Amino acid sequence: MNEEFWSAVDKLVGESEIVIDRPVGSAHPRYPHIIYQVAYGYLKDTQAMDGGGIDVWVGSDEKTVVGIMCTVDLLKHDSEMKILIGCNEKEIDYIYNFHNDSQYMKGILIRR
Repeated sequence: MNEEFWSAVDKLVGESEIVIDRPVGSAHPRYPHIIYQVAYGYLKDTQAMDGGGIDVWVGSDEKTVVGIMCTVDLLKHDSEMKILIGCNEKEIDYIYNFHNDSQYMKGILIRR
């Protein structure tokens, strides 16, 4: 079943346009002290739990899916899945810490 899940994620990513709306070095729109160290965006024409596109982190390696972050946000009272594409170990560590550095958001990393 794991292979079928990852194949489905690969298909979704492969058939979708990646839109980067928070490039490396940009500030978070609501928390300007947070500066993105890994590109963050979404898959165009997809839908996540928050009504927006499915979130993606896009790293500097070959553009293959390497894992997902499943998050719970206690401020927004929601949960999401974020796809990690082309992320190396340093970038994965940053993403993991990004989603776990606050008492209001927690995430679990599922590696491929």
